[in-house]
Amino acid sequence: MPVRDATPDDVEDICQLIEEHARYEGKDDLVLDRGDMAKHLFGPEPKAWVVIAEADTGADVDDAAGERVTAGMALCAWTFPSWDAKPGVFLDDLFVKPEFRRYGLGRELMAELGRRTSGRVEWDMQVGNAKAEAFYGSLGGKPVEGWVKYRWLPDRR
Repeated sequence: MPVRDATPDDVEDICQLIEEHARYEGKDDLVLDRGDMAKHLFGPEPKAWVVIAEADTGADVDDAAGERVTAGMALCAWTFPSWDAKPGVFLDDLFVKPEFRRYGLGRELMAELGRRTSGRVEWDMQVGNAKAEAFYGSLGGKPVEGWVKYRWLPDRR
């Protein structure tokens, strides 16, 4: 399955995939600002990057006789864990449309992230997402023991 870097022409597809992922996770009201997304992914100082998985619209994803469509994506940012002293990848969002699952697209997206770093690939997963847990486990992914996730939203008044 073709996996490629996203381009500015992919902003609408990226936003639609993220919004569909939010609905899949029970957040039905997410609507992203396409201009902000374009600026943060492709502007003069990008804050993140996206890898796109494409599939064929034919009856069988392996069939080469159809139109290529965006079937999934991985939205990432670089990290630099000081104790490793190697750049790593933080996977913020991995989503493959349900009709394109079970063809190896998620696995190929993850493999591409692994090829892009000599360090680690890390992500967060919603508690209770058994399908995601099984998928990541099949890749050898494991929960990080002994660490607690924190979030700080600075007051911007």
